[in-house]
Amino acid sequence: MFKRSSSGSKRVTIVGAGPGGLATAMQLAHSGLNVTLLESRDVVGGRTSAIEKEGFRFDCGPTFFLYPRVLEEIFRSVGYELRQEVPMRRLDPQYRLTFAQGGQLDCTGDMDEMDRQIGELCRQDVGKLRRYMDDNRVKLAKFRPILERPFNSPLDLLRPSLLGAARHVHPLRSLDEELGRYFTDPRLRIAFAFQSKYLGMSPFQCPSLFSILSFLEYEYGVYHPIGGCSRVSERMAELARSMGVDVRLGEPVRELKLNGRRVVGVKTDQAEYASDALVVNADFAETMKRLVPDGLRRRWNDRQLASKKYSCSTFMLYLGIEGRYDDLPHHSIHISGDYERNLAEIESQHVLSSDPSFYVQNAGVTDDTLAPAGHSTLYVLVPVSHQHENIDWQKEADPFRERTLDALAQIGLGDLRDRIRVEHRITPDDWHCDYQIYRGATFNLAHNLGQMLHRRPHNRFEELDGVYLVGGGTHPGSGLPVIYESSRISSRLLLKDLGYRTDFIDEAALPLSAPASLAAAT
Repeated sequence: MFKRSSSGSKRVTIVGAGPGGLATAMQLAHSGLNVTLLESRDVVGGRTSAIEKEGFRFDCGPTFFLYPRVLEEIFRSVGYELRQEVPMRRLDPQYRLTFAQGGQLDCTGDMDEMDRQIGELCRQDVGKLRRYMDDNRVKLAKFRPILERPFNSPLDLLRPSLLGAARHVHPLRSLDEELGRYFTDPRLRIAFAFQSKYLGMSPFQCPSLFSILSFLEYEYGVYHPIGGCSRVSERMAELARSMGVDVRLGEPVRELKLNGRRVVGVKTDQAEYASDALVVNADFAETMKRLVPDGLRRRWNDRQLASKKYSCSTFMLYLGIEGRYDDLPHHSIHISGDYERNLAEIESQHVLSSDPSFYVQNAGVTDDTLAPAGHSTLYVLVPVSHQHENIDWQKEADPFRERTLDALAQIGLGDLRDRIRVEHRITPDDWHCDYQIYRGATFNLAHNLGQMLHRRPHNRFEELDGVYLVGGGTHPGSGLPVIYESSRISSRLLLKDLGYRTDFIDEAALPLSAPASLAAAT
C-alpha cells in the first residue's frame, strides 16, 4: 500500500549533510517520511561547504557547477525551481586553459570561436570539435538511462539500455585514446580530457565513457551560483528544514545500532535515533572502517578497502587578496609542460611534482559578494597524490606552498604574495583528519572499470539491511551532477522498499534535447 504522509511516518536517518544527503533529505521529506539529518561539522555541505574567514568566503571543494538539469529536476520534483532559489550565472568563457608548452584557449560554447582558437593551435584540427560534440550527444542520450538506474549484479549488464549503449562507450579505450580519434594536437586532447580530474583520475587511465564530461560543459554550460557552490548546499538545507527535516549540525554518529545485519538506529554523543532506514552520505571507506565492525563486512572489509584504487587528492590554498585580477577569467587551468609525467607523479609514483598543473578560481570577476570591498578571493587547487608514505605533509606543506605561489606567476600572478591578506590551507592530511576522507582521496574510489556499475558499493548497500548509499562512493560516481543522481537512485529504492510513492521523482524530468532553456541563467 502506498503512503504519501501520515502521523505514523517511517523514520529515516541520513548521515552526512553533503550535496547527496541534502538532496535525499528533500526527496524523502516530500514523500512524508520523518527525516533526521546528522552532520559532524558545524556547517552543511561537506566538501561543498563554505570556508568563511574575516569577511572572505570560499567554496571548500567544487567550484564548477555543471549540468544543472539533474538538480533542477530534483527541485522541481519537490515543488521548487532551482534558479529562483539559487540565482546563477553562465560563464563565458567557461574557463581559460594555458599550456606550459605554449598556447592558450578561452573555452566557450561558441563553436565558431572555438574553431578560430583551435586553428591557432593546429589548423588540422579545425572542425573536429563539432564532430566530437555530435558523437557525444548520441553517447549521452544512450548512456543517460544507465547513469539513472542502480546496478546490483552482473546481470544488470544485460539490460537492453546497456547493450544498446555498448557500441558508443568503448570500455577498453582510455579517454586519451578516445580524444586521439578527433584531435592530433596533444594540447587539444588534454583540453577535452582534463575533466577526468573531476573524478580524480588521469585521462590516460580513465575509461573513454567520460568524454561526456567535456561535452556537458560545452553543450549545457559552466555556471557560477551567486555566493558559490556552497550556497546551493546552504539553500538546500534551508528548504529541507522548511519541509520538516531535523538538521542537526556538530553531531557526528558514533555507533550504528544493529539487530543482526539490520541497522535499526544510530547513536551520537547527544542522542540515539531509531530508524526504519539509514542513508549514508559520509565518505564510504572511512565510514565503513569507523562505524561497521570489520567482521560484518565481507565484500568491503578493511583488507578489501585497502586494496582498492583511490582518486588523487588536492593541495588547496584559499587566498583573500587586496584588489582584483580583472584580466584573469573566473576559472583558469594551467597544464604542466609534461602532463603525462605530472599525472604519473600523482597516481603511481606518489611524489610531489616540480612542475605541477594547477587550477585557479578568480570568482571576484563574476561575484562581488565573496569579499570585502576592494578585495577578492583566489581559490588555488593543485592535484597531488592521496596520502602516501612517500610524502610527509608536516614537512612538505610549507615548501609546496612556495612552489605553488611561484607557479602562479605563469598565469600573471607574480605579485600575489604582496597582496595576500587572508590565507587558509588544506592538505591531504587535512582532508583525512578534518573531513574524514579515506586517505584524503577527495574524489573517492577511482572510476576504473573494476570499480564502476555493479562493482561499486551499491545504492542499496549489499552488506547491511536497511542501509542506502549516496555520494561519490556509490553508483554512478563522483562529481556534483552524478552525486545528485545517486540521491535520486537511492531515494527511489528506499521509498519503494518502505512502500512510498516514487512517481514524483520521474514526473519532474526535463527533455534531454533542451540545452538552450537550461542555459538561460544570467
